[in-house]
Amino acid sequence: MSVNKVILVGNVGRDPETRHLDKGVAVANFSLATTETYTAKTGEKVSTTEWHNIVAWRGLAEVAEKYVKKGSQLYIEGRIRTRAWDDKDGVKRYTTEIYADTMQLLGKREGQAEIPGQSMATEAPQAVSEPDFTQPEEDDLPF
Repeated sequence: MSVNKVILVGNVGRDPETRHLDKGVAVANFSLATTETYTAKTGEKVSTTEWHNIVAWRGLAEVAEKYVKKGSQLYIEGRIRTRAWDDKDGVKRYTTEIYADTMQLLGKREGQAEIPGQSMATEAPQAVSEPDFTQPEEDDLPF
């Protein structure tokens, strides 16, 4: 058995770019920054930011297109995928992406005015998941 599971909480680096493929299937791409802060031996606070390329499909892509903006704080669950291609000069290139399975909007963006009497829960869906069609049958579970 193997597991390919990623959990990220971070801030969106750029507005999602959404495309609609054949038969109306939507795909959204955006970057997510996660920052780790620690204290060095010298006592100095050090921050390290890691950038993640997020890919959302179908319903998640539509939610991202409508509600996710640069600066939004998100919770993402997904899988790591690495793909390869040859660039225009014939050089093999690689990219690592996080294919989102679950996305939850957290908090509110800086500068975003809160509408009195309206929470984000009524303004936007908080968590959206794509169905997992690869689930094993109950008889196939290892426990």
